[in-house]
Amino acid sequence: MYPWHRRMRRFRWRWWYFMPPMPPMPSQPQQPSQQQSYQQPQQPYYYPPYPYYMPPPFMPPLTPEQELEMLEEYRRDLEEELEDLREELKSVEERIKELKKLLEERGYGTS
Repeated sequence: MYPWHRRMRRFRWRWWYFMPPMPPMPSQPQQPSQQQSYQQPQQPYYYPPYPYYMPPPFMPPLTPEQELEMLEEYRRDLEEELEDLREELKSVEERIKELKKLLEERGYGTS
């Protein structure tokens, strides 16, 4: 047997997981009445999004104290990021100066 056969045999009990949902079946076939001489176009069945995920639970709104605490923490994080970015900017500017100096020494004067 090929490996995928073994895999299918091993997971045979899960065959339903790989199948799309089945469309609803009519309970009884409907007979056209005498008054309906024309044929109504039948609406196609559209499959629901698959797999179906449950909607997230509803969260109650934050209290002003909680929101204030979260915003202060966010501000501290932003200030730390700002300090890191300033340090990085300084190192980039220093590297640019080094490269310009190196190019001037080699005679590739930049203007």
